[in-house]
Amino acid sequence: MAEDLVLDTAIRDWVLIPLSVVMVLIGVLRYFVSKLMRSNQVPDPKIVKEGQVIVRARNLRVGANFIPPKSYRARKFYYSNEENGLLHVPKGQAQNPQAQMFSDPNMAMDMMKKNLSMIIPQTLTFAWVNFFFSGFVAAKIPFPLTQRFRSMLQNGIDLSTVDVSYVSSRSWYFLNLFGLRGLFSLILGEENAMDDTQRMMQMGGFGFDATKGLTAEKDSLDILQHEWALPKFEQRAEAVLRKIVH
Repeated sequence: MAEDLVLDTAIRDWVLIPLSVVMVLIGVLRYFVSKLMRSNQVPDPKIVKEGQVIVRARNLRVGANFIPPKSYRARKFYYSNEENGLLHVPKGQAQNPQAQMFSDPNMAMDMMKKNLSMIIPQTLTFAWVNFFFSGFVAAKIPFPLTQRFRSMLQNGIDLSTVDVSYVSSRSWYFLNLFGLRGLFSLILGEENAMDDTQRMMQMGGFGFDATKGLTAEKDSLDILQHEWALPKFEQRAEAVLRKIVH
């Protein structure tokens, strides 16, 4: 049976709170440092235009059922026709994002700065947490959990008799590392609240591949089955208004 522990208030004052405050301050500082290191290079208008086309086509696909069939067919033809559709990429004009990055040294430099602004602070913070706070039981989650969460919440504590709801200091570090997006959105604004999970996903990429994005969105529009969600809506609305007036 799992044992119940009584957590010392000194652990809260000298481990839990300082660790949380330091993680928030490091996230804010990393944002401003990356903002200072960012170059003032003007983005390629063609890349910006292609990105906006993808966003508009995605919005059309999401709200397709609230557009009349005739209007949807016109918009679909505007985006995906094989002659001059905005999503159509002629053969031989596809660009390799890796070659584009290596041909533009500023893009490669910006990517390296972005990766360094994430790797260096988190490496130093993890070493600090591992050196000073290793082995502490820092908190307890106020609801029961299954054994599947033990490896995630009790990293650094090899005691199978401790209840799963207790959180080690190292696991608390990782929870703060990947779970502060909401707080950063309040402090820095919604558009600046990029968490470390998204940054790690971007580290393996070489930039925006417009060709794949345009092709994927065109294929999604081509296979979409349109179903008008508001048949005879105008007639029903008119009838309701007539009843209200009379």
